[in-house]
Amino acid sequence: MRRAKIYMYDSLAGMLSEDDEGYHFSYDRQYLSSEDPEPISLTMPLKEETYSSKILFPFFDGLIPEGWLLDIAAKNWKLDVRDRMSILLVTCVDCIGAVSVEEIKDNENK
Repeated sequence: MRRAKIYMYDSLAGMLSEDDEGYHFSYDRQYLSSEDPEPISLTMPLKEETYSSKILFPFFDGLIPEGWLLDIAAKNWKLDVRDRMSILLVTCVDCIGAVSVEEIKDNENK
């Protein structure tokens, strides 16, 4: 299982994971109860229930570079362009915009 912390500005907004069932995103409870939390995407409104999908959620897929930038990332980090989660974890640590992605290593706690 691969997991990532999803940040909205500097606040932990939720967790994204990939397993044999697909992809899962859930908002952090503290984030939901904070003053004026914002959804990370209009397609993923604030709620306590976990979002699940067989494919990477379009919002997260949209953060991934395209074209020649994707080619450079794939070549430099030796990534398979079809492995969207790997590309997201490597290239979206410091995205343009409010959302950023931080990989959770196997030895880290949740």
